[in-house]
Amino acid sequence: MAAAAVSPVTLLRLGRVSNLPTVWTNVLAATVLAGGAWQNARTGLVLIAMSLFYVGGMYLNDYFDRTIDARERPGRPIPAGDIAANAVAAAGFAMLCAGIVMLAATGVLAAVMGLILAALIVAYNLFHKGVALSPVTMGLCRAFVYFGAAAAVSGEVSRPVMLAGFALTAYVAGLTYAARQESLDRVGNLWPLVLLAAPMVLALPALREGAWAIVILLGLLGWSAYAVYLLAKRPMPGAVPRAVGALIAGISLVDATFLAGIGAIMPAVAAVAGFVATMALQRYIAGT
Repeated sequence: MAAAAVSPVTLLRLGRVSNLPTVWTNVLAATVLAGGAWQNARTGLVLIAMSLFYVGGMYLNDYFDRTIDARERPGRPIPAGDIAANAVAAAGFAMLCAGIVMLAATGVLAAVMGLILAALIVAYNLFHKGVALSPVTMGLCRAFVYFGAAAAVSGEVSRPVMLAGFALTAYVAGLTYAARQESLDRVGNLWPLVLLAAPMVLALPALREGAWAIVILLGLLGWSAYAVYLLAKRPMPGAVPRAVGALIAGISLVDATFLAGIGAIMPAVAAVAGFVATMALQRYIAGT
């Protein structure tokens, strides 16, 4: 008997593709911070490579969490029987390998960054349930999207890219801490959420770049405050998942704020568009 065809919706849910615009704005921000051109074919190649890293990582997340999901989230594709676990694992690892190969086509340093990114993705998915500092590992995954993109477009990872990457690490670590409590719809200690402020501190130079830059910085501040309110007060059922989705979309606002801080207003506006796209897509495909 032939195996049943897998629904495209299942594949999209596995990859949590609603969050892909945040990966694209990561590449955009890193490219501009590195002094590279963001409208050329090389940047397009990097966009595809980083998309593969992200979707592959999400596939592996469902594969390694399949036992826990069967208990806590039985509607996820693997425990629901929508797709075989081994197929998910094979696709996930294949996408990571393809991402590495594509970055390697742009240079040795980019290949090294891709290898490290793939290792971080696998390490997070293997150990995140039992390691207290695993949110930092997730944050570093996003930092290495920055570093890999910068290496691909400029051949180096400059100081501005490193600072932005580590500030983004802090933000993503903070939101990942909240995401770990999502199935319980509660958050324990709130102090790790202070990490969300790191990008705002780094982007304070945006205050000197005119009205648009100030609006973008204040937008990130207001959006993060809204998410923290949801986490702290839980004013409605499902407040924690809603806050986590909002903070994930906020990654694009972080990118926009970094760009505004150096006066790159048009790329910053494009990053804001990535935020809007993520929020819209999350209405159809869950981001967590």
